[in-house]
Amino acid sequence: MTLVFEPQASVVAATSEGRGFPVRRVFCIGRNYAAHAREMGRDPDREAPFFFTKWAETVVPTGAVVPYPSQTGDFHYEAELVVAIGKGGRDIASSAALSHVYGYATGLDMTRRDLQLEAREKGRPWDTGKNVEQSSPLGLIHTVDAVGHPATGRIALSVNGEVRQDADLAELIWPVADVIAYVSRFYRLEPGDLIYTGTPAGVGAVVEDDEIVVSVAGLSDCVIKVGPPLGD
Repeated sequence: MTLVFEPQASVVAATSEGRGFPVRRVFCIGRNYAAHAREMGRDPDREAPFFFTKWAETVVPTGAVVPYPSQTGDFHYEAELVVAIGKGGRDIASSAALSHVYGYATGLDMTRRDLQLEAREKGRPWDTGKNVEQSSPLGLIHTVDAVGHPATGRIALSVNGEVRQDADLAELIWPVADVIAYVSRFYRLEPGDLIYTGTPAGVGAVVEDDEIVVSVAGLSDCVIKVGPPLGD
């Protein structure tokens, strides 16, 4: 069978060992730090974990210039610890979940906040607020063999050198193993899946020419610059 057009190339993320990690899907955990849940007007003690999805093509490497997206005047950063899945499975037990992890990276879930909040208030999906072109910047993926399973340590974000988010991975409401187990109840996880585990308090807006740096203890930084809007 001949193709109508050539398919788009797969997104391949970089690893610290110089290998490529083909990205399959992106799952993002919402409000997984108590202080951030409260700043978004929610009670973290009353919510089970939840997640939303993003296209693999939203993943861009550290060092990228991320265009300021259309249809928003409130483009927000969210620093995240990212889990790279290396072994598939469904209905994974929390006790076995970490064996499915290939590695970890720093990342960003860039968000059209005004569109997200408008959709939330109307009970509509968050796609236009979250599933945004080039909105999932990703640092180098470090293997479990190299860094273990980060459960404590600083996660921080700065904009133009000013610290805006500053927390500890120990503050995750649902740790990595529980997050993997939960997502695997709804979808069979596969190698290449990425799970963005949630952001600490301190989210806020950026403008064109801002530089954002995300740091997680033991991992490489994720650094991006906000660029002008995309043209046609």
